[in-house]
Amino acid sequence: MSNTFFGVAVDCVDAASLAQFWADVLGREVAEHPTREHAVVLVDDEGVHGPRLAFHQVPEPKTVKNRLHLDLITTEFETETERLIGLGARKLRDIEQGGARWTTLADIEGNEFDLIAG
Repeated sequence: MSNTFFGVAVDCVDAASLAQFWADVLGREVAEHPTREHAVVLVDDEGVHGPRLAFHQVPEPKTVKNRLHLDLITTEFETETERLIGLGARKLRDIEQGGARWTTLADIEGNEFDLIAG
C-alpha cells in the first residue's frame, strides 16, 4: 500500500472558530496561528483519539446534509450531550435503533455529527 490516512478536511466559514469548537469537543489543541481561512486540530500525543482535523474556509455556506460526518462515543451519554450543547452544538434528533442509541447534533456551523451511547 502506498498511502496512509492522514486526516479529515472540513470546509467552513470561519476555520479558527470551528477548529476551536472541535478542539474543545475532543480535548485537543489547535495548531499555532489559526486564521479564518485555515486551522488544524492536532492529534494527541498517543494518536489514539482519531485523525488530524483541518478546517478550510470556502466561499459558499453549508446548504444540505453532510455526506460525511464524525461519530463520537461516550459512556456518559447524558452528561456529554449537555457538555456539547454548552460548547455551542445543537441537538437535531435522538435515535434508538436495534439496541443502539445516539443523538445527532450540529456543530457551530451546522455540520452534523453523532454522539453514540457506549
